[in-house]
Amino acid sequence: MSQIKFRLSEMPKPLKITVWVLLALLAYALPLLEPPFITTPGVDFGGVLFVVTMYCLVALGLNIVVGYAGLLDLGYVGFYAIGAYTAAILTSFHANWPLLMAIPVAVLATTISGVLLGAPTLRVRGDYLAIVTLGFGEIIRLVAVNTEWLGERKGISNIARPPSLGGEEGLFEIPHLFWGNGTVLIDTQDTTKFLVFGVLDQIPYYWMGLTVVIVMLFADYLVKDSRVGRAWEATREDEDAAELMGVPTFRFKLLAFATGAFIGGLAGALYASRQNFINPDSFLLLFSILFLAAVVVGGQGNRWGVMVGAILVAYLPQRFREFDDFRVLVFGVALVALAILRPEGLFPPRRTVRAKQLEHEFEELEEGTEGEEEARV
Repeated sequence: MSQIKFRLSEMPKPLKITVWVLLALLAYALPLLEPPFITTPGVDFGGVLFVVTMYCLVALGLNIVVGYAGLLDLGYVGFYAIGAYTAAILTSFHANWPLLMAIPVAVLATTISGVLLGAPTLRVRGDYLAIVTLGFGEIIRLVAVNTEWLGERKGISNIARPPSLGGEEGLFEIPHLFWGNGTVLIDTQDTTKFLVFGVLDQIPYYWMGLTVVIVMLFADYLVKDSRVGRAWEATREDEDAAELMGVPTFRFKLLAFATGAFIGGLAGALYASRQNFINPDSFLLLFSILFLAAVVVGGQGNRWGVMVGAILVAYLPQRFREFDDFRVLVFGVALVALAILRPEGLFPPRRTVRAKQLEHEFEELEEGTEGEEEARV
């Protein structure tokens, strides 16, 4: 009896769209359902999910730089910080703009910074580029620490929040589920006001972040399958060969850098709005390492892989906070084990899987040829 392999990509298009819509609805409903094995004891579940969406958004942006274009960026938190500080300055510290007006300026500022950083540095490759970007991330933080116009070490507070739909009371309230002893009840005492961005309830921020992630996933899909995506792949695989084939590699590398900066700045602005306060300690080098770990763990070059990597990196430390003294050690051991057992990541892109299959088939063919020659002798 033949084994039938069922894949989502092989579904009829209407069925595939239905599955994706149902998955999206489940994702939106997750903080209201509060499944007992997924919720984070002792930590606000909606807040954790918002952080997860920010890591997913950052991982998508960094994946364009690292996974698609093959550029090692160790200072991605610098773009994250520029977006956050721009939103904070425009909405609180030096002006009183609405957040929806400040976000476009924030992403524009980070995009320009990506171009300014990439133009002189993308002519170097490999470790040299990694060192330059690492320095960029630290320079941005140190500038914020020592600049009074940026709030210095004390930071910036009272950052504007997104506009609430229906005012502070909202249009309506959505009850949560209560998981009792074997029963599931609707808890009318625990409710979320629909799209009311306050201090205590973080679920509307999660919905906002999830919406932005879905939009960026769709944009990533369109870009990856375009001429730009193919140019990035050619540049990553062999830059010299791509140049010989007529691909302006420097221009496309700069475009990848600017696109990644755009997404990083957007994530930073949303993060600052939800936190309502930022300071230089919010943008340590550690976050750049975690962002890169999400991409590498998930599988650089695979958008769904980096999403899974971001979820693991952001969610697991919050889920197991009772092991606070050991979680960093366990996380480090897990990364080492992954690097040894599966260096291409949990979900490598299809090109990597195909390349390994072809390599394996070629090795088997060589072994068979050698065996036939020995038998003839």
